[in-house]
Amino acid sequence: MNHKSPSIAKKRAHHNRFRLIVQACFLALSNGYIKGFARGQIFTGASKYLCLPGMNCYSCPGALGACPIGSLQATLNAREYKVSLYVVGLMVVFGTLLGRFVCGFLCPFGLVQDLLYKIPFVKKLRSLPGEKFLRYLRFFFLVLFVLILPAFIADFMGLGEPWFCKWICPVGTLEGGIPLVLLNSAMRGAAGFIFRWKLVILIITLFSSIMIYRPFCRYVCPLGAIYGTFNKVSFYRFKIDRSKCTKCSACQKICKLNIPVYEKPNSADCIRCGDCKAACPEGAIHLQQGT
Repeated sequence: MNHKSPSIAKKRAHHNRFRLIVQACFLALSNGYIKGFARGQIFTGASKYLCLPGMNCYSCPGALGACPIGSLQATLNAREYKVSLYVVGLMVVFGTLLGRFVCGFLCPFGLVQDLLYKIPFVKKLRSLPGEKFLRYLRFFFLVLFVLILPAFIADFMGLGEPWFCKWICPVGTLEGGIPLVLLNSAMRGAAGFIFRWKLVILIITLFSSIMIYRPFCRYVCPLGAIYGTFNKVSFYRFKIDRSKCTKCSACQKICKLNIPVYEKPNSADCIRCGDCKAACPEGAIHLQQGT
Protein backbone atom coordinates (compact mmCIF):
# COMPACT_ATOMS: atom_id res chain seq x y z
CA MET A 1 0.00 0.00 0.00
CA ASN A 2 3.03 2.28 0.32
CA HIS A 3 3.18 2.81 -3.44
CA LYS A 4 -0.16 4.61 -3.18
CA SER A 5 0.96 7.11 -0.56
CA PRO A 6 2.50 9.78 -2.88
CA SER A 7 -0.56 9.80 -5.14
CA ILE A 8 -2.90 10.02 -2.14
CA ALA A 9 -0.94 12.94 -0.68
CA LYS A 10 -1.07 14.70 -4.06
CA LYS A 11 -4.79 14.03 -4.36
CA ARG A 12 -5.41 15.43 -0.89
CA ALA A 13 -3.36 18.55 -1.58
CA HIS A 14 -5.23 19.18 -4.83
CA HIS A 15 -8.57 18.66 -3.11
CA ASN A 16 -7.69 21.00 -0.23
CA ARG A 17 -6.61 23.74 -2.66
CA PHE A 18 -9.84 23.36 -4.58
CA ARG A 19 -11.94 23.56 -1.41
CA LEU A 20 -10.06 26.63 -0.20
CA ILE A 21 -10.64 28.37 -3.55
CA VAL A 22 -14.37 27.59 -3.43
CA GLN A 23 -14.62 28.85 0.15
CA ALA A 24 -12.73 32.06 -0.65
CA CYS A 25 -14.82 32.73 -3.76
CA PHE A 26 -18.08 32.25 -1.89
CA LEU A 27 -16.84 34.51 0.90
CA ALA A 28 -16.09 37.22 -1.65
CA LEU A 29 -19.43 36.79 -3.40
CA SER A 30 -21.38 36.82 -0.11
CA ASN A 31 -19.65 39.98 1.12
CA GLY A 32 -19.03 41.85 -2.11
CA TYR A 33 -20.43 45.24 -1.11
CA ILE A 34 -17.09 47.04 -0.81
CA LYS A 35 -18.72 50.44 -0.20
CA GLY A 36 -20.16 49.07 3.04
CA PHE A 37 -16.69 48.57 4.48
CA ALA A 38 -15.58 51.98 3.24
CA ARG A 39 -18.59 53.80 4.73
CA GLY A 40 -19.30 51.63 7.77
CA GLN A 41 -22.88 51.07 6.61
CA ILE A 42 -25.01 47.98 6.02
CA PHE A 43 -26.10 47.17 2.48
CA THR A 44 -29.90 47.46 2.11
CA GLY A 45 -30.43 46.53 -1.55
CA ALA A 46 -32.99 44.06 -2.90
CA SER A 47 -30.63 41.07 -2.60
CA LYS A 48 -30.77 41.45 1.20
CA TYR A 49 -34.18 39.74 1.06
CA LEU A 50 -32.47 36.58 -0.13
CA CYS A 51 -31.01 34.14 2.37
CA LEU A 52 -27.52 32.79 1.82
CA PRO A 53 -27.02 29.07 2.51
CA GLY A 54 -24.39 29.50 5.27
CA MET A 55 -23.82 31.57 8.40
CA ASN A 56 -23.05 35.05 7.11
CA CYS A 57 -24.20 37.97 9.26
CA TYR A 58 -26.85 40.32 7.86
CA SER A 59 -25.09 43.19 9.64
CA CYS A 60 -21.74 42.66 7.94
CA PRO A 61 -21.09 45.89 5.97
CA GLY A 62 -20.28 43.85 2.88
CA ALA A 63 -23.08 41.27 3.12
CA LEU A 64 -25.26 41.08 0.01
CA GLY A 65 -27.72 38.59 1.50
CA ALA A 66 -29.25 37.55 4.80
CA CYS A 67 -28.43 34.81 7.29
CA PRO A 68 -31.18 32.14 7.39
CA ILE A 69 -30.91 31.73 11.17
CA GLY A 70 -31.19 35.48 11.80
CA SER A 71 -34.10 35.79 9.36
CA LEU A 72 -35.94 32.90 10.95
CA GLN A 73 -35.64 34.36 14.46
CA ALA A 74 -36.74 37.82 13.39
CA THR A 75 -40.03 36.62 11.89
CA LEU A 76 -40.89 33.48 13.82
CA ASN A 77 -43.75 34.92 15.86
CA ALA A 78 -44.86 37.66 13.44
CA ARG A 79 -48.50 37.80 12.45
CA GLU A 80 -47.54 37.24 8.83
CA TYR A 81 -45.67 33.96 8.54
CA LYS A 82 -44.70 34.31 4.89
CA VAL A 83 -41.11 35.28 5.60
CA SER A 84 -40.44 32.56 8.16
CA LEU A 85 -42.00 29.92 5.91
CA TYR A 86 -39.85 31.20 3.05
CA VAL A 87 -36.73 30.86 5.21
CA VAL A 88 -37.69 27.37 6.39
CA GLY A 89 -38.39 26.39 2.80
CA LEU A 90 -34.98 27.61 1.67
CA MET A 91 -33.21 25.72 4.44
CA VAL A 92 -35.10 22.56 3.47
CA VAL A 93 -34.05 23.05 -0.15
CA PHE A 94 -30.39 23.65 0.78
CA GLY A 95 -30.47 20.69 3.17
CA THR A 96 -32.13 18.34 0.68
CA LEU A 97 -29.73 19.21 -2.10
CA LEU A 98 -26.46 19.60 -0.21
CA GLY A 99 -26.75 18.64 3.47
CA ARG A 100 -23.69 19.87 5.35
CA PHE A 101 -21.76 20.41 2.14
CA VAL A 102 -22.84 24.00 2.84
CA CYS A 103 -20.76 23.90 6.03
CA GLY A 104 -17.69 22.48 4.35
CA PHE A 105 -17.62 24.61 1.22
CA LEU A 106 -20.01 27.57 1.41
CA CYS A 107 -19.87 28.95 4.95
CA PRO A 108 -17.65 32.05 5.48
CA PHE A 109 -17.22 31.40 9.19
CA GLY A 110 -16.26 27.83 8.42
CA LEU A 111 -13.40 29.21 6.33
CA VAL A 112 -12.28 31.43 9.23
CA GLN A 113 -12.11 28.39 11.52
CA ASP A 114 -10.29 26.33 8.89
CA LEU A 115 -7.59 28.97 8.54
CA LEU A 116 -7.18 29.35 12.29
CA TYR A 117 -6.73 25.61 12.70
CA LYS A 118 -3.74 25.77 10.34
CA ILE A 119 -1.88 27.90 12.91
CA PRO A 120 0.74 25.73 14.69
CA PHE A 121 -0.04 25.01 18.35
CA VAL A 122 1.54 22.98 21.14
CA LYS A 123 -1.22 20.38 21.05
CA LYS A 124 -4.11 19.90 18.66
CA LEU A 125 -7.16 18.23 20.17
CA ARG A 126 -9.21 15.73 18.18
CA SER A 127 -11.99 15.89 20.74
CA LEU A 128 -12.95 17.26 24.15
CA PRO A 129 -14.03 15.37 27.28
CA GLY A 130 -17.72 14.55 26.90
CA GLU A 131 -17.46 15.03 23.12
CA LYS A 132 -20.54 12.94 22.32
CA PHE A 133 -22.70 15.05 24.64
CA LEU A 134 -21.14 18.34 23.55
CA ARG A 135 -22.07 17.71 19.92
CA TYR A 136 -25.74 17.74 20.90
CA LEU A 137 -25.39 21.28 22.25
CA ARG A 138 -26.00 22.72 18.79
CA PHE A 139 -29.51 21.23 18.94
CA PHE A 140 -29.98 22.90 22.33
CA PHE A 141 -29.05 26.27 20.84
CA LEU A 142 -31.33 25.60 17.86
CA VAL A 143 -34.38 24.67 19.92
CA LEU A 144 -34.03 27.23 22.73
CA PHE A 145 -32.37 30.30 21.21
CA VAL A 146 -33.55 30.04 17.60
CA LEU A 147 -37.04 28.54 17.96
CA ILE A 148 -38.56 28.77 21.45
CA LEU A 149 -37.40 32.16 22.77
CA PRO A 150 -38.01 34.12 19.52
CA ALA A 151 -41.40 32.46 19.05
CA PHE A 152 -42.80 33.01 22.54
CA ILE A 153 -41.13 36.17 23.86
CA ALA A 154 -42.17 39.25 21.92
CA ASP A 155 -41.44 42.96 22.18
CA PHE A 156 -44.09 45.72 22.37
CA MET A 157 -44.61 45.45 18.59
CA GLY A 158 -45.32 41.74 18.79
CA LEU A 159 -42.03 40.72 17.22
CA GLY A 160 -39.55 38.27 18.65
CA GLU A 161 -35.93 39.13 19.26
CA PRO A 162 -33.12 37.27 17.47
CA TRP A 163 -31.90 35.67 20.71
CA PHE A 164 -29.16 33.56 19.18
CA CYS A 165 -27.81 36.46 17.13
CA LYS A 166 -28.04 38.87 20.03
CA TRP A 167 -26.53 36.79 22.83
CA ILE A 168 -24.55 33.90 21.33
CA CYS A 169 -23.48 34.12 17.69
CA PRO A 170 -19.76 34.95 17.26
CA VAL A 171 -20.27 35.23 13.49
CA GLY A 172 -22.23 38.45 13.90
CA THR A 173 -19.58 39.90 16.21
CA LEU A 174 -16.75 39.18 13.78
CA GLU A 175 -18.50 40.10 10.53
CA GLY A 176 -20.89 42.80 11.74
CA GLY A 177 -20.19 44.07 15.24
CA ILE A 178 -16.45 44.73 15.05
CA PRO A 179 -16.42 46.31 11.55
CA LEU A 180 -19.36 48.60 12.37
CA VAL A 181 -17.88 49.66 15.70
CA LEU A 182 -14.55 50.43 14.02
CA LEU A 183 -15.99 52.19 10.98
CA ASN A 184 -19.11 53.89 12.33
CA SER A 185 -18.78 56.46 15.13
CA ALA A 186 -22.48 56.23 16.02
CA MET A 187 -22.21 52.46 16.47
CA ARG A 188 -19.01 52.91 18.46
CA GLY A 189 -20.84 55.13 20.91
CA ALA A 190 -23.73 52.66 21.22
CA ALA A 191 -21.56 49.62 21.95
CA GLY A 192 -22.22 48.41 25.47
CA PHE A 193 -22.47 45.29 27.61
CA ILE A 194 -23.89 43.01 24.89
CA PHE A 195 -21.07 43.88 22.51
CA ARG A 196 -18.45 43.21 25.18
CA TRP A 197 -20.16 39.94 26.14
CA LYS A 198 -20.19 38.78 22.53
CA LEU A 199 -16.60 39.88 22.07
CA VAL A 200 -15.62 37.47 24.86
CA ILE A 201 -17.53 34.65 23.11
CA LEU A 202 -15.80 35.49 19.84
CA ILE A 203 -12.33 35.48 21.42
CA ILE A 204 -13.00 32.09 23.04
CA THR A 205 -14.29 30.71 19.73
CA LEU A 206 -11.35 31.98 17.70
CA PHE A 207 -8.73 30.79 20.19
CA SER A 208 -10.45 27.41 20.48
CA SER A 209 -10.37 27.11 16.68
CA ILE A 210 -6.57 27.01 16.82
CA MET A 211 -6.61 23.98 19.14
CA ILE A 212 -9.66 22.05 17.95
CA TYR A 213 -11.12 21.82 14.47
CA ARG A 214 -14.25 23.96 14.00
CA PRO A 215 -15.54 24.21 17.59
CA PHE A 216 -18.42 26.48 16.54
CA CYS A 217 -19.57 24.00 13.90
CA ARG A 218 -19.20 21.07 16.30
CA TYR A 219 -20.93 22.38 19.37
CA VAL A 220 -22.88 25.58 18.69
CA CYS A 221 -24.05 26.19 15.12
CA PRO A 222 -27.85 25.75 14.82
CA LEU A 223 -27.69 25.89 11.03
CA GLY A 224 -25.27 22.98 11.01
CA ALA A 225 -27.67 21.10 13.29
CA ILE A 226 -30.44 21.60 10.72
CA TYR A 227 -28.36 20.64 7.69
CA GLY A 228 -26.90 17.65 9.52
CA THR A 229 -30.33 16.03 9.76
CA PHE A 230 -30.40 15.97 5.96
CA ASN A 231 -27.00 14.28 5.49
CA LYS A 232 -28.46 10.79 5.13
CA VAL A 233 -31.09 11.80 2.58
CA SER A 234 -29.54 14.73 0.69
CA PHE A 235 -28.74 14.45 -3.00
CA TYR A 236 -25.08 15.02 -2.09
CA ARG A 237 -24.02 12.15 0.15
CA PHE A 238 -21.30 9.54 0.52
CA LYS A 239 -21.47 5.82 -0.09
CA ILE A 240 -19.00 3.12 0.96
CA ASP A 241 -18.11 0.44 -1.56
CA ARG A 242 -18.06 -2.53 0.82
CA SER A 243 -16.26 -4.69 -1.74
CA LYS A 244 -13.26 -2.31 -1.59
CA CYS A 245 -13.35 -1.08 2.02
CA THR A 246 -10.85 -2.87 4.27
CA LYS A 247 -11.86 -0.97 7.41
CA CYS A 248 -8.30 0.32 7.73
CA SER A 249 -9.62 3.47 9.46
CA ALA A 250 -7.61 5.78 7.18
CA CYS A 251 -10.77 7.85 6.67
CA GLN A 252 -11.28 8.32 10.41
CA LYS A 253 -7.62 9.12 11.01
CA ILE A 254 -7.65 11.90 8.42
CA CYS A 255 -11.07 13.22 9.50
CA LYS A 256 -10.58 16.28 11.70
CA LEU A 257 -13.97 15.60 13.28
CA ASN A 258 -12.91 12.02 14.13
CA ILE A 259 -15.84 10.39 12.31
CA PRO A 260 -15.58 6.65 11.50
CA VAL A 261 -16.56 7.30 7.89
CA TYR A 262 -16.33 3.64 6.91
CA GLU A 263 -19.18 2.98 9.37
CA LYS A 264 -21.07 6.31 9.22
CA PRO A 265 -20.40 7.93 5.84
CA ASN A 266 -23.38 10.25 6.28
CA SER A 267 -23.03 11.20 9.92
CA ALA A 268 -24.85 14.37 10.96
CA ASP A 269 -21.47 15.68 12.15
CA CYS A 270 -19.86 15.37 8.71
CA ILE A 271 -19.28 18.72 6.98
CA ARG A 272 -18.54 17.07 3.63
CA CYS A 273 -14.99 18.45 3.43
CA GLY A 274 -14.02 15.40 1.38
CA ASP A 275 -10.73 14.67 3.17
CA CYS A 276 -11.80 11.07 3.78
CA LYS A 277 -12.61 10.49 0.12
CA ALA A 278 -9.27 11.93 -0.98
CA ALA A 279 -7.35 9.87 1.63
CA CYS A 280 -8.96 6.46 1.14
CA PRO A 281 -6.19 4.15 -0.17
CA GLU A 282 -8.71 1.79 -1.76
CA GLY A 283 -10.97 4.40 -3.35
CA ALA A 284 -13.91 2.95 -1.44
CA ILE A 285 -15.68 6.25 -0.67
CA HIS A 286 -17.87 7.53 -3.47
CA LEU A 287 -20.13 10.50 -3.99
CA GLN A 288 -23.69 9.27 -4.30
CA GLN A 289 -25.95 11.80 -6.00
CA GLY A 290 -29.71 11.51 -6.09
CA THR A 291 -31.54 8.40 -4.98
